[in-house]
Parts: sequence; structure tokens; C-alpha cells
Amino acid sequence: MFIERPPVIYRMLFPGAIWRINQSDKCVYLTFDDGPVPEITPWVLDLLDKYNIKATFFCVGDNVRKYPETYQQVLDRGHLVGNHTFHHKQGISSRTKNFVLNAALAARYIDSELFRPPHGHMRFPQVLKLRKDYKIIMWDVVTRDYSKYLNAEQVFRNVKKYTRNGSVIVFHDSIKAEPRMKEALPKSIEWLLEQGYTFKLIEN
Repeated sequence: MFIERPPVIYRMLFPGAIWRINQSDKCVYLTFDDGPVPEITPWVLDLLDKYNIKATFFCVGDNVRKYPETYQQVLDRGHLVGNHTFHHKQGISSRTKNFVLNAALAARYIDSELFRPPHGHMRFPQVLKLRKDYKIIMWDVVTRDYSKYLNAEQVFRNVKKYTRNGSVIVFHDSIKAEPRMKEALPKSIEWLLEQGYTFKLIEN
């Protein structure tokens, strides 16, 4: 549970970061990390179109550089984007100056005031620096679709077990997550709709 829904004490390490939104409304905020990649992201976009759902894609700057057409598809379909650093850099193992510069490099390709740190880790000084320029978006539910130790059904169970009003939910439009995400994401959308959840966009 520590990973799927970080506890309050962990959330306190990131003052000002957003983990959950509109707790009184039966809604969720669907997000995707680590794209865009042409092998996966267009499939996700087509699925979201099918259900008329908009989501927020936290993009790796180098992927945007390499695949500008795929990135443009995300924008053209009406989704939001956020900064996920240029090299998918982990804050916990980076000097603050280097981490902030890596986010700034990504910002040359990604026009957004939203930021999510890769792996959800940052040092406290990095939080203080980045929150001056960005709205830091974390999560209330991470599906763990990236984990080779889970199958698609377990990923789906994570959505069912941990989702609540206002949850920010994380899937991954990445090659690593593809085997689990492609099965679990449609099931999750169907289940969330059956439970009466609406899908909302994070405000930029």
C-alpha cells in the first residue's frame, strides 16, 4: 500500500504538492507517465477517444524531442501535458541544481506549468525550487503497471482497491508497462464508469 497509495507522512515530505483533488466529488484524474512513444501512446489516445476521456500526460523531454509527431497527437486530441524531466532523472540521486536544470531542459519542449518527478522522489530543496515555477502533481493511486512482478489483473485490482473520490491515478504509456497497461487500462475505465466516477482534467 505504501507504493500504491503513499501515506500521509510521505506526502508531508512534498509541501505544496498535489496528491488528490476534489475529494467531495465522485471524480478521478487520469494521468500517464514516461511517454510519448509511438509504439504505445497512440493506442492510449485511441482508447481515451473511445470513452471521450481527457487525461494528463507527464512527458519525458527527450521522448518529446525524438517523437514530436506523437507528442503533437497528445495535444491535438485535447489532453494536457506535464514536465517529467528531460532524462527521466531521479531527484533523490541528483544534485538539486542538476535536477532543476534537467526540468528546465524539458521545458524547452514541453509548455506546461505541471511537473511530476520520475519515480515520485525528490529532495526537499528540489521541491522548494520547482514549486516556484510549477504545480507539482503527485498521485493518490499508482497502478504499478510498470512492474514485471505484477500481472494485468493485479494492476486492475490496485485501481479497484485504492481509487476514491478525487484520486489522481497513474498509468504509464511506456514499452515496459505495455503488457499490463493494455489489458488493465480498458478494464479500469469500464469499472470506474460503472462505479459512477467522472473523469476530469487537472487544472494547468
